[in-house]
Amino acid sequence: MATVLLVEDDATVRAALTRALSNAGHAVRPVGAALEALRHIGTAGAGAIDLVILDLGLPDLDGADALRMLRGITDVPVIVATARNDETSMIRLLNAGADDYVTKPFSAAHLQARVAAVLRRGGQRTDQPTAQVTTTGSLRIDQSRRHAELDGAPLDLTRREFDLLAYLAEHAGRVVTRRELVEQVWRQPYLGAEATVDVHLSWLRRKLGETAASPRLLRTVRGVGVMLVDERR
Repeated sequence: MATVLLVEDDATVRAALTRALSNAGHAVRPVGAALEALRHIGTAGAGAIDLVILDLGLPDLDGADALRMLRGITDVPVIVATARNDETSMIRLLNAGADDYVTKPFSAAHLQARVAAVLRRGGQRTDQPTAQVTTTGSLRIDQSRRHAELDGAPLDLTRREFDLLAYLAEHAGRVVTRRELVEQVWRQPYLGAEATVDVHLSWLRRKLGETAASPRLLRTVRGVGVMLVDERR
């Protein structure tokens, strides 16, 4: 069971989604405005919330602005609900800090599936053993502490960036396809998730101090995927 903060201004929709998520076993905290959501997190503490579902059509703040403000105070996973379905808007939302999105209209079952996928991605992977500490040349990743260092300096990574880097480091020296990353790191079907992978790889490259044009650790293999270079070889 997860504690879900549901931010939706339409009372009818809010009640229906609250009921559906509650029936799925989640504890739902429904609010009707962005500022109310921010106050709730500020009062309860970010650790009290496992997931935020954020409608973008809110009466007090633009949804993208609300998302950026949420990201300023918490790293909790956020699913945005939006009527926008073009690629540019989706990339903008992912860049603003969304973990996933659903486009309106959507069913309660579809939302529940997205919620389950995001919660799986946020948890520890238990289906395969992983080393507690992975060292690849100057890169060191401590899985138990969720801490990563490059050249002895700590990396300031979000939850998803850490998971992505850790998976690539576990498979250093091998080209990992986008499909594999979506299925193993994001834990969701591949269809439609390519932009999510590319955006997070771009963020990760910046944190590593490199670019796609001038890589050090992350090498893109055009048309195939990405490889973390094993500097020990």
